[in-house]
Amino acid sequence: MRRSHILVGLTFCSIIFLSVQLYFLSNVVGRKDSEVNTNNKKNMKQQAYENIKTFLATCNSHKIPVVLIDPLVLASIVNVSEKLSEKTCRFLCTGDRLTTFGAINNNWGPEWQDIVSEMTKKGFSTTMFTTRDPRLVTVDSVSSPSVPAHVLLQRQDHTIHLVIFYERPGNYLWHAPTRWRRRSPQTGEIRLKFGDSAGAYDKMEIVGVTIDNIAMLVPHNPSVFLNQIPHSKFLECNHKRAKDFYAKYPRDSTPEAVLFRKEARDVLTRGKIVLDQLGVRFWMSSGTCLGWFRQCDIIPYGMDVDLGIWIKDYNPKLIAWFKMSGFHLEHLFGKVSDSFQLSFVYGSVKLDLFFFYEEADHMWNGGTQAKTGGKFKYYFPKFTLCWTEFLELKIQIPCETRDYIEANYGKNWFEPVKKWDWKKSPPNVVKIGQWNKDELDDVIQMFDVH
Repeated sequence: MRRSHILVGLTFCSIIFLSVQLYFLSNVVGRKDSEVNTNNKKNMKQQAYENIKTFLATCNSHKIPVVLIDPLVLASIVNVSEKLSEKTCRFLCTGDRLTTFGAINNNWGPEWQDIVSEMTKKGFSTTMFTTRDPRLVTVDSVSSPSVPAHVLLQRQDHTIHLVIFYERPGNYLWHAPTRWRRRSPQTGEIRLKFGDSAGAYDKMEIVGVTIDNIAMLVPHNPSVFLNQIPHSKFLECNHKRAKDFYAKYPRDSTPEAVLFRKEARDVLTRGKIVLDQLGVRFWMSSGTCLGWFRQCDIIPYGMDVDLGIWIKDYNPKLIAWFKMSGFHLEHLFGKVSDSFQLSFVYGSVKLDLFFFYEEADHMWNGGTQAKTGGKFKYYFPKFTLCWTEFLELKIQIPCETRDYIEANYGKNWFEPVKKWDWKKSPPNVVKIGQWNKDELDDVIQMFDVH
């Protein structure tokens, strides 16, 4: 009995001792850990602020303009009505270990080497990535000199990423891809906000502002720039593939082919202007897309220009705007809810607008046979849109271009086919029936363009 009392007493004392230990660990040691984490965050934020301040001061001393393009910071200042400089480190001290700036290549010269050297002396580790200059690549010359693409400046656990933008002939800005990654003991992998793929952006107006008491440049309309980021992916035309194509199938240099290429580019340019003014997304489709993918040029025997448009983006003003721009409506097939298609003529070149419908697991556009009222569907795997440069135009194409081309032209797309039956030749076409007789006058409309 006495032994039982002793065991109970020892157990009670042990419980009290453990409770005291747990209290100490949770309230004293835990508080210290929390204080350490808080101090680390404060130190990291201060480090980011000092890094940015040093970087911009160095660039200014060399008269090299750089633009803040960091999505996190720009998004935080978009709807701010008060002065951005009233509170110290409100916008720049976000706790992010990466801050992104941009520079236009026109400003890249020997001074940049001085900036990198000076930043190294100030304790930054520097890394520069280069790329082949795409502006100098052609079918006849598939190589080009290396140019700077991305610069990384790291001090302690904060990195400044400088993206080098190049002005391209299509009147837009382009940056190269890079696969840089860094692992941080605190946060794991850190990825760049720009560089997973090449990117294309509209030229932007730049304004000077003061953010957190630091003078810097930002896009005049940050929202416009931010909205472009998710849709900026860029695909370069494969000039090596085009060179291989022309080595096997020599370029058609007859006067007729040269004239058609010139006129087709003019039609593509004019069509792009109309659709851009209406805010309608579009992409090169069918033979025009094949020409870009296979030979980086217009297919001279195609005799038309083909564009794709999401039906959900259709604008009822579209026909009127094309007419006001000098196009003549040749035919209207289908209806907006089913197999809609428009064909215009400008000069001697036809412009086909194919409207695409999205289903759960595929896309499709319709076709109509004017003589019989037959209905056809062209099935495509789902795709997204990317930017490219074609004939010095910034224009969109399906990102999954090969899948798109193979759906429409099969595995032998590399081989030119001059005899093409739109009802039978495409491997993705299926006849699905006939239009009802009482619909024919509405779904088959032909117009005299002369």
